[in-house]
Amino acid sequence: MQECDFCTIGAGRAPATIVWEDEGNMAFFPLRPAVVGHTLVIPKTHYGDLFEVPDPTLSSLMRAVATVGRGLRAALHPDGMNVINSSGKAASQSVYHVHVHLVPRWTGDRFGDIWPPSEPWAEKAKAEIAERVRRQFNR
Repeated sequence: MQECDFCTIGAGRAPATIVWEDEGNMAFFPLRPAVVGHTLVIPKTHYGDLFEVPDPTLSSLMRAVATVGRGLRAALHPDGMNVINSSGKAASQSVYHVHVHLVPRWTGDRFGDIWPPSEPWAEKAKAEIAERVRRQFNR
């Protein structure tokens, strides 16, 4: 089985512009950034998507995301920042090694809106979906 591109970067066997790392995580610029400062944060251990990551590693990854995000904010002074994870093909995941995008944002930048126009849910449907989700935590 071929090792994924992010595993080779995390292991130091592939080139990348690394901006931060600790023992378990790494942050680097993607090959095709959406905007200046767009950064990916990964665990160095391979997990296909967010739902495969064990809780201790997930906690470490989210601390890394916050650390790198603060660094980007201090260095670039953006007006805002998107923190994005895509899990699964339907969510536009293209590299199947869990990663979090930090995308610095400036008013009027070329990135544009990330949400489609809102469509209201019927109150009955909202209540039914909420109950289905709540049942998952009471197992």
